[in-house]
Amino acid sequence: MDSPRFAMVAGEASGDLLAGLLLGGLRRRWPQLRAVGIGGPQMGREGFEAWWPHEKLAVSGYVEVLRHYRELVGIRNALRERLLAERPQVFIGVDAPDFNLDLEAALKAQGIKTVHFVCPSIWAWRAERAEKIRRSADHVLCVFPFEPELLARHGIASTYVGHPLAAVIPMEPDKAAARRALGLQDDDEVLAILPGSRASEVDCLARRFFEAALLVRRARPAIRFIVPAVPARRAAIEGAARAAGISEGLSIVDGQSHTVLAACDLALVASGTATLEAALFKRPMVISYAVNWLSYRIMKPKQLQPWLGLPNILCGDFVVPELMQDDAKPEALAAALLDWLDSPARMAAVQEKFMALHHTLQRDTVQLATDAIEKVLES
Repeated sequence: MDSPRFAMVAGEASGDLLAGLLLGGLRRRWPQLRAVGIGGPQMGREGFEAWWPHEKLAVSGYVEVLRHYRELVGIRNALRERLLAERPQVFIGVDAPDFNLDLEAALKAQGIKTVHFVCPSIWAWRAERAEKIRRSADHVLCVFPFEPELLARHGIASTYVGHPLAAVIPMEPDKAAARRALGLQDDDEVLAILPGSRASEVDCLARRFFEAALLVRRARPAIRFIVPAVPARRAAIEGAARAAGISEGLSIVDGQSHTVLAACDLALVASGTATLEAALFKRPMVISYAVNWLSYRIMKPKQLQPWLGLPNILCGDFVVPELMQDDAKPEALAAALLDWLDSPARMAAVQEKFMALHHTLQRDTVQLATDAIEKVLES
């Protein structure tokens, strides 16, 4: 098959990053492939044809999704009909399970091969999704080593491919070079602030993160703050900074999250893929999250593990603090950050844990994923 037709859907910035890496490998295997669907700039650099931008899917929380429900269903229905008419050889849903699994089920029922990249976290919450995954995906590409065995219990074919970020992020990041790129000095104390890529995350988290940063500054006046902003969220982040009354020592940059994480000493991060990125950069962190109160009341009983942050889940311990929902107050966030800064030995110890985690997740992800997709095409 010299020029297969792929369809892909990636939601939000992290999905676009993963899909862009995968698409690069697929194009090396099939230089003439055509890939269409929903995606962002990372995918666009690999020749992806986006029928809708990935920002359309960047919605989290039950209540927040309800507000956009009609638009999301309209997009999914329109995409489904277009794909059934064009009939790609395979559909690859990249994360965004609430959107992708229903779409995959409809396509699979009509004979289109389906692959889901990044196993939905049924090991963390919403275990009832396993049956839905079985109906929806011909094959699942797993980024964590314990997932294939769990899926096999439910009759779901899968392959552990490692986490693509573990292959992209260097084992020993060049902090000095990253600081030069961002105009920081080698001896600066730097806190990275990552309030999320979704509008709802920025609305809930950005101001309290900045208020926490102000409290940290009182204890450490020379500290620098740097925020890698998704361009679509930059205005909202700048507004949150003004509302919190912070400007001195604060830099907001477009994108460059990896450069920021390489440059910082410590990070305050919204729970999600960014926490794993911070861990792979060996950075101590405080993880936080907050959603609409009703969304939280619905989600909380579905939680299966005591941890929410990926570094803690993968290490099986609270190796970094998690301050969620009502606990995510600026005073508590600031105290947790200062605890890190006042404990160099603790910071060094967690960096060693993250080094070991990096080795566990490092595989030739793109090659393994491409091989698995080729087998699906041939089946």
